[in-house]
Order: sequence, then C-alpha cells, then structure tokens
Amino acid sequence: MAQNHHMIEPFEPGQVRVSESGAQQISYGTSSYGYDVRCADHFKIFTNINSAIVDPKNFDESSFVDVWGDECIIPPNSFALAHTVEYLRIPRNVLTICLGKSTYARCGIIVNVTPLEPEWEGHVTLEFSNTTPLPARIYANEGVAQFLFFESDEECETSYGDRAGKYQGQTGVTLPKT
Repeated sequence: MAQNHHMIEPFEPGQVRVSESGAQQISYGTSSYGYDVRCADHFKIFTNINSAIVDPKNFDESSFVDVWGDECIIPPNSFALAHTVEYLRIPRNVLTICLGKSTYARCGIIVNVTPLEPEWEGHVTLEFSNTTPLPARIYANEGVAQFLFFESDEECETSYGDRAGKYQGQTGVTLPKT
C-alpha cells in the first residue's frame, strides 16, 4: 500500500543495514509491520544561551542552534529537532503512530512524534531527547524511528486535510505553531 499509493517517498521496500560503502548502519526501510524512517542532515539543537522561556504559544526560534551534518551531538539532558528524509502522505483511512528505535532507546535517547492523522502529509519533525548526563550522538540518513500504520475499515468523517491542519504539507524542521 505504501509503495502503490506513494505514501512514503523515497520508499525502501526492504531493510537497509549496510551503507553503500559497506559500513554498518542503523536500519531503515520496510519492516514486518511498519516502516523505519531516517532523519535528514539538518538538526536544531536546543540551547539556553539566550535564556529564553519555552512557550508553545510564543516560541522563540533563538532557542535553537542550526547544525547540518552526518551526525548531531545532543548535550546532556537536552534535545534536538530533525525531520525525516521521507515525505509521508497518510491515506484517509489510515492512522500512523511513531515509536523510537530500540537502538537509540537503549542509549537513553527518546524519539517523540505525535500520531499522523488521516490525510496528513509532509516531512515529519522528530524530537530526540537525551535523557542521559552525557552527550549523545544521532546519525543522519540512518534509521531513527519506526512508523506503524493502522488501516480502518472505513474512512474517517473529518481528516487532518479537511481541517487544513497547521502542520499540513510541512517541509524541513517545523517549530511549534499556534
């Protein structure tokens, strides 16, 4: 369904565990009942250098430092935002849930994403929380989270697209909106 309906682009029909150069990597692609997504190479690392107040209704973009690269070092007890390499288009009869990969969870790195509602589309903004007292590394273009897709017997009455949700069609890392 994901491949035939262009739900995931780019789409990997199998599990990729080794890079083109032959190096081991954290897997991504189709799994038994889901899809393991990658994060892109743009990260927004949280910083308190400007002593801003975190306010979801009036978010200060200076709370983040932009970093581009193959990896991101998240400071202890902090977090970073990134976005998926993959662009997702959720059908009207599907709900999608995101779970962090156990490889990162076993290192104290938690991935958080809200559910993707029917007819939502875009690059998914991912939040990585470093719960440890040590710096933590996230790798770009490798698996970071698994998406599970739940198909309903019928279409929803009102979709995210019908409501013209504020995060519809987002590209790149998207900060909080009111």
